[in-house]
Amino acid sequence: MKPKSKILIIAGSDSSGGAGIQADIKTVTSLGSYAMTAVTAVTSQNTTGVKSIVSIDSKEIFNQIVFTSNDIRPDAIKIGMLHSSNVIKSVLKALEIVKVKKIVLDPVMVAKGGAKLIDFKAINLLKLKMINKVFLITPNIPEAEILTHTKIINKEDMIYAAKRLIKYGAKNVLIKGGHLKNKFVRDVFVNNNEIKVFDSQRFRTKNTHGTGCTLSSAITTFLSCGKTVKKSCELGIKYVNLAIKSNPKYGNGYGPINHLNSVKIDNKFR
Repeated sequence: MKPKSKILIIAGSDSSGGAGIQADIKTVTSLGSYAMTAVTAVTSQNTTGVKSIVSIDSKEIFNQIVFTSNDIRPDAIKIGMLHSSNVIKSVLKALEIVKVKKIVLDPVMVAKGGAKLIDFKAINLLKLKMINKVFLITPNIPEAEILTHTKIINKEDMIYAAKRLIKYGAKNVLIKGGHLKNKFVRDVFVNNNEIKVFDSQRFRTKNTHGTGCTLSSAITTFLSCGKTVKKSCELGIKYVNLAIKSNPKYGNGYGPINHLNSVKIDNKFR
């Protein structure tokens, strides 16, 4: 099968394979597109937590983005972990050169186990300089609270926070509602023209490591193939839900989800 589109992923590495660059590559590949990468940091982690984070030099991040894109032009870009101000500045500089319109930002701030992955100076720069440069931002509840300085306890709060992000310059916002203790998982999509609420079944499992990375990469992939942003969000959410439902139950902590849920193997390879 020939890849449908080309995606550049700018994010950190997760040695356990459940989140970060590894989850992004698996997602893009499983959905039929071609993944390229610019690694921003290397983490030593497993399902129980993060042991260490090593930053990649900001100049090398810039080189990865520009040099790769000059040869294989991406149809869309997914941005994940940007842990410092220097990294954010470097990525912004590179994006000015690459000039891709379909950019999805997943503002990764805290790992599933609770480890902080970004400092406050970087968060402020992300809010002031990065949000208005991307096509879609996909924060979870804690990330949306940090970015908007609001407390979110229900759907109305999610919509209010999304509208605040629109005021900061965001074109489209998808706030992920998995952290709220509702019967259903409620994700809220907002732009200047509409509000759409996606309700999904909640699965009782702790194997949800990398769901945010996976969702943003899935949305980027569908977006790169010509789907509208709202449809891309809908399809991305469905993909993640199936991945959670069919998780492989690996590790002793917050285990990974099943990125292969969309892949059908030809009988001769079974």
